[in-house]
Amino acid sequence: MSVLILGLVLFLGVHSVRIFAGDWREAQIARLGEMRWKGVYSLLSATGFGLIIWGFSMARLDAPVLWMAPTALRHLAAGLTLPAFILLVAAYVPGSRIKAAVGHPMVAGVKLWALAHLIANGSLAHATLFGAFLIWAIVSFVSSRRRDRIAGRTYPVLGGSRDAIVIGIGFGAWALFAFLGHAWLIGVQPFRVGG
Repeated sequence: MSVLILGLVLFLGVHSVRIFAGDWREAQIARLGEMRWKGVYSLLSATGFGLIIWGFSMARLDAPVLWMAPTALRHLAAGLTLPAFILLVAAYVPGSRIKAAVGHPMVAGVKLWALAHLIANGSLAHATLFGAFLIWAIVSFVSSRRRDRIAGRTYPVLGGSRDAIVIGIGFGAWALFAFLGHAWLIGVQPFRVGG
């Protein structure tokens, strides 16, 4: 569990610098230059992500079970990931109404993804992983929206075709991952029948 926690601290810590130390971040970018800052940021993020994967794969093998999610709740959780995928796509397709309304759809998608996985998986390892991401996403979303309000930032809407692209790609990616990729990569079939 210690490797998982170290990975979470490193990964989420790096992704929290703008939330808790915005002035320090700006000073480092000015000192190092944007490309070097992004390089250090990416290296630390990748290291933390690797530790999360390694730590979780070890921790989940013998983690105590805190609660057992019924099958219906696991199916609900799998369904909640659909809007999470749509939000993720909205982060990369400028001009959609979703991006304009949410402002930071990737962070909102992480919130849904973490919540869905938290309600469906009751071991200590799952609660640690998804609980940490859920808390981080809530704090990050509130902070990002506050920065937008202070700056008077709005996100433009460029037409209905952008919404169709976001929803179409989001749904397609979700279906592929939910019915094929999740079992292949994670070893769990979200929509399995029974048990």
